[in-house]
Amino acid sequence: MTDKALAVTDATFRSEVLEADKPVLVDFWAEWCGPCRALGPVIDELAGEQAADVKVVKVNVDDNPDVAREYAIRSIPTVLLIQAGQVRESFVGVQPKGVYLEAIQSDA
Repeated sequence: MTDKALAVTDATFRSEVLEADKPVLVDFWAEWCGPCRALGPVIDELAGEQAADVKVVKVNVDDNPDVAREYAIRSIPTVLLIQAGQVRESFVGVQPKGVYLEAIQSDA
């Protein structure tokens, strides 16, 4: 995977996501997950194209089980839009890029 999106861990989630000064799009994924790999390029495109409006990060659920458990991630990929520490939108499964863009732009 190319990584325009920032990799976030259990240790850095609070500072990178909850304390961020703008909305954060969080992609919960795993290396073995085919749909997650399919979504990866879309997430990276959003990270590049929407950098002014939203921070885009990825959380590997295998390596960071605490954050995944805290947000009750039961299926991957799951993408959350978090603003001011609160979940504003939640998407389970692969969605078209426009769905994420609409959520980002409505919260920006």
